[in-house]
Amino acid sequence: MRQIKRTEAVETQVGLGAKISELRLKSRQSLQDVADAIGVSKAHIWELEKGRTDNPSMALVTRLADHFGVSIRYLVGEDVDADDADEELARMFRQASKLAPEDRAILDDMMHSMLKRRRSGNAR
Repeated sequence: MRQIKRTEAVETQVGLGAKISELRLKSRQSLQDVADAIGVSKAHIWELEKGRTDNPSMALVTRLADHFGVSIRYLVGEDVDADDADEELARMFRQASKLAPEDRAILDDMMHSMLKRRRSGNAR
């Protein structure tokens, strides 16, 4: 059985935190370097990397993608062109992009509530 290198193990994780950690380590930056570059605290970067921060803002994800020189799609692990991409979800996302900010906030709250209910085992 071959030993898996650390970078290969990180690449198998698809989460935002794993990607941030991978990019930070590859670029030999400290938590503080990244935090200073994007305007947040070192603790916040650490929490993102460990998956302890839910739902980072799009502005933060954008700053991270710009800092590391990657696309937002790459950073969040989304490939809308993948063979298994859900066309219905893509359609819904396109429609949601036309909503007013307050309507998007309501939609976001609804999705969080549904996901929370599903995680707690109360989904129908």
